[in-house]
Parts: sequence; C-alpha cells; structure tokens
Amino acid sequence: MPSQNILNCSKALAEQELTLAFVESATAGRLAAEFSLTPDSGKILMGGLVCYDANLKIEILRVPKELIEGFTPESAEVTKELAERLQTYIPADIHVAITGLTTPGGSETPEKPVGTIFIYAIVKGKPIALREVFQGGPEQIVLQAVDRVALLLHDQISVRPSHAS
Repeated sequence: MPSQNILNCSKALAEQELTLAFVESATAGRLAAEFSLTPDSGKILMGGLVCYDANLKIEILRVPKELIEGFTPESAEVTKELAERLQTYIPADIHVAITGLTTPGGSETPEKPVGTIFIYAIVKGKPIALREVFQGGPEQIVLQAVDRVALLLHDQISVRPSHAS
C-alpha cells in the first residue's frame, strides 16, 4: 500500500487536475508503481520510463553521452537532462526524473555515498532540483526516495493561504 505521503500527493494532484510522468533510474519504476496504487491514479498518472542502464539514457532519451561521461549517470546534471527530455515523450503537467545510488558498485565517492538520490522535477514549467542522502538497504533507500518525491510535489502544488486582508 502506498505511503500516506503518496496518497496525499495523489489526492492533491487529482483535486487540481494535474497529471504527472516519471523517468526513473535508481527507483526502477517503483515511483510510478506506488502512484499507480492510489485511488486517483487514473486521473493523474500518465506513465513512466525506466532507464536504469546508462546506455538506455543515451539511446532512448537521447541524453548526450558526454554529459553522462562527464558527470556520471547518477548526477544532478543527468537527472535534469532526463526530466527535460521526458517532456517530449510523455505529455503531463509535472515531469519527474530520479537517479542515484541504492547499492555499491556505481559512481559512489566519499562526497556521493550509496544512498545519494538526485531528483529533478518540472512542475508546471517550474524546475526543482533536489539531492538527498538516505540510509538503509536498497529497498529502504528507494522507498524513502519515492516518499521524498511525493512530499516535494505536494509541497509545490499546495495552495498557500493568502495573507491579504
């Protein structure tokens, strides 16, 4: 069952008639899967692409190979490029890309340890970049990342009360 954060985000998206699409690397489809389990999924979820391997990022979404080689497949720069390119493949109000390191053996460094997740969202044309480091095993990291996306989106679309008198 999806977390309360995902349920709240999904409901808020549906209330505002907003749709979303994902391009996932580190979460390998879990983001789309969790949102697909909400009561409002049919109203909000357009779809998603899983580009786990770097070659798929290049071949499917046409991310320049030089960008991946220069910054690594799990980087803020590549995540931004994925989100921007997703817009041409899946029409939606919100586009989210996610990359990161859930297990050892990737591009981890002391500055970018396992658990580092990059999120890039384009919410109604407004870009938002986020870098988080989560603790735990691969599944815990993925679930925390998915929840963080839901919180980020919910925060971005929540109507702030007016302070005008």
